[in-house]
Amino acid sequence: FFQKTLTAVKNWFTLFGWSKGQNPISIPYSLRRDVCKVQMTSSQEKVFKENLGKDTKTVYDMLFHLSGQLLPGITSRQSLPLDPVERTLQLHWQHSTLLAFLKSQGAYLPHVMPEFLLEPDDYKKWIKVQTFKKDVKNSDVFSDKHLFVMEDSIFETMSKRAWTDVLLQVYKVFVLPRVSSRNITDLFTLESVQSMPRIKSEPLSSNIYSPYERTILTWLNKHYEKNRKTVWKDCQKGEVPPMRWIVNFDRDLLDGLVLAAQLAAYCPYLIATHFVRMYTNPRTPEEFLHNCLILVNAMHAVSLAIGIKV
Repeated sequence: FFQKTLTAVKNWFTLFGWSKGQNPISIPYSLRRDVCKVQMTSSQEKVFKENLGKDTKTVYDMLFHLSGQLLPGITSRQSLPLDPVERTLQLHWQHSTLLAFLKSQGAYLPHVMPEFLLEPDDYKKWIKVQTFKKDVKNSDVFSDKHLFVMEDSIFETMSKRAWTDVLLQVYKVFVLPRVSSRNITDLFTLESVQSMPRIKSEPLSSNIYSPYERTILTWLNKHYEKNRKTVWKDCQKGEVPPMRWIVNFDRDLLDGLVLAAQLAAYCPYLIATHFVRMYTNPRTPEEFLHNCLILVNAMHAVSLAIGIKV
């Protein structure tokens, strides 16, 4: 599940996260590496300058494209100190600033520490610096700090998860709010859906989904109930699917029927060629897979398949 989530996040940000077209990313490798337009590194005590080029796009370029804001104290052409320790401390500060900025916009990232976003070598330097500080100063000064010392493989897993969660929260606070709520009250005006329970849009009505995510759930409910009898009136593998209340993005979408109803609302010509062959009451893993394969093929047919796999 996590790998599928990571792949979906990588594909979306590669295609839509940047100005002037696509920019392939890898999580966490390119995000950790391309933190500056000009990066200073050191090797075997020989300091040299590695110019990543004026066309290199950093996570700060992505944030500026999606939010229209630059992070406080960080310029669009940021550079790093020559000294390895100073460089590590600068990167840690930049990641701290990034996390603080996202949290101020509504992101939920209490489990992500700035050091999790560092390169492995920089993480080791940062741990060494913090350990040295604790040894030479009164430990009480650092009593409120949590120092996570991890092996290489564990750190890589943690870093990959941290960067994925950062991108998911970036999507939540800068992309989902673009979903308009102007016509939410109009979504249930149809007689067929007036008897359905409503998804409350108030900010505090859910501790799981944001108002924008609940707007999408409302949209899913509306189109499913409006179209289920039309899409599957001539179904080859069952009766018209029953009414349902869609309240989450995992279990309620597993059988492919809800998403098929959304796609049929905008591309009704796919009903006869694809959706009539779906199981309307799937019970086995094979029937679930059958429905999802049909849905993926339909998305391919209208060029909506953004790295979609079953």
